[in-house]
Amino acid sequence: MAWKRGNPPRGWFPKRGEVCLFGLDKERPSLVVSSDALNRHSLDVCVTPISTVEHQAFSLRPKLRAGEAGLERESWVKCDQVTTIQKLRAVYPPLGAVSKASLDRIETAIKQALELP
Repeated sequence: MAWKRGNPPRGWFPKRGEVCLFGLDKERPSLVVSSDALNRHSLDVCVTPISTVEHQAFSLRPKLRAGEAGLERESWVKCDQVTTIQKLRAVYPPLGAVSKASLDRIETAIKQALELP
């Protein structure tokens, strides 16, 4: 099924674990990592960018297989580049959501990058 852009329904917001395109200089995929409670009410969401370029020097970039979360190519989540972005820049609908196992690996990598227990 082909991905199609649409108008978000009233009250829609990006959810934790979803991969959304965010419009900046061009549309780029990012994984939403902030909680749904924050995402619902905040003007910003916390995300980790996703790249199709593998950096072997970085162990903090978990791999996502092609097809997972609607991604067409193998991709890497840049857990060393956690950032916030305005929620209104999210393109609706999301590409998809990562699996629980992938989200667990990503959470571990973020904790390591930020030196959290």
